[in-house]
Amino acid sequence: MLNVGAKELLEQSSPAGGAISAVLERAGGRIIGQWRVTLAFRESGLADDLLNSLVSGTPSVRAAGARLCGALRLSEAVLWIADLIDDADPTVRDAAIRALGQLGGTRAIEALTAAGDRISTARLAITLAQGASDFDIEALFREAATEKAAVATMLASGLRRDPVRVPSLLGVVQDRRWPKPVRTAACTALGMIGDAATLDALGRVADTDPVPVVKSAAERARRRITRAEAGR
Repeated sequence: MLNVGAKELLEQSSPAGGAISAVLERAGGRIIGQWRVTLAFRESGLADDLLNSLVSGTPSVRAAGARLCGALRLSEAVLWIADLIDDADPTVRDAAIRALGQLGGTRAIEALTAAGDRISTARLAITLAQGASDFDIEALFREAATEKAAVATMLASGLRRDPVRVPSLLGVVQDRRWPKPVRTAACTALGMIGDAATLDALGRVADTDPVPVVKSAAERARRRITRAEAGR
């Protein structure tokens, strides 16, 4: 049972959103646990109130609504929140980007990558690392909408420390048809993941690749992995 109104939630959106996220995290991957949390908000009418807040004339209310919809993982909010990426208020834009990362799912990831020119590469990579599924990352490896999205995808794989992506990342590093920034990002990601099995391949790229920025990135990744291995 909920004994709080939408107004109170929106006024305290940061702590409320944190509390909701914590509850959902404790539910883990169990759908029934997450469903029980969101059901309480839907049956009380609060979910509708939060969705309506996304079109409020007050920026602080729009931002708060995005935070809470993201925390609750209200999938029906994705399209509304995606529109807020172009909001005139920077606080609303930031809240929208973070909320899409929390919501996850293909529609949220498509909205983020489509808006990549309005999001910094670092923020896009962090958000993809948080919200993209393995299926989404695989799809972005095959066909990212833009070069920036491809760079962010490489970095997101590194941030996730995802060993499954090592062969794909090595393929990007070694394939000179990829743009230089994407190959460089793939080197950085391999350094983050830290798989010692990539040292020989990174060494060959560092020694022989004709693109200086890629050579340097491969050498940095090789040094990072070597240091990590020595410290074990």
